[in-house]
Amino acid sequence: MNTFNQLCCTLALSSVLFAACNSTAQPVNTTTNKEVVTTKAAAQVAPATLTKGPKKGSRVLNSEVCMVNDAYMGKKQIEVPYKGDMFYGCCEMCVERIPKDETVRIATDPQTGAKVNKATAYIILLNEEGSVAYFANEKNYKDFVASHQ
Repeated sequence: MNTFNQLCCTLALSSVLFAACNSTAQPVNTTTNKEVVTTKAAAQVAPATLTKGPKKGSRVLNSEVCMVNDAYMGKKQIEVPYKGDMFYGCCEMCVERIPKDETVRIATDPQTGAKVNKATAYIILLNEEGSVAYFANEKNYKDFVASHQ
């Protein structure tokens, strides 16, 4: 399967996971400021078309990405420390899943096919719906763009 098809499959899967994640509205305390965040609040940000903020193809802050759903949320997400790295999730399900499921902590760099730690990845906004792609570094992203023009 070529890189483009893999990226499309990843986007489809992340859409399904995002919908599943937002199906429960249980409050979660953040680890940084004890503010209560609900999945309902998260759902108000992600599914809507982005009208301001980063544009397609631009880098987004890791802290504003739900790494379970691979979705840019437009605001800081819940911190989930794991083995010295900081991952981010949008709801209680994500917070519980990140330490238990390696598949949500690792992505595949679209340029090299190498496994990438989402906590340290160079994250790019793919579309106005908030889907993201993880690259090992900025160079890989630039090489990817150059090879697909």
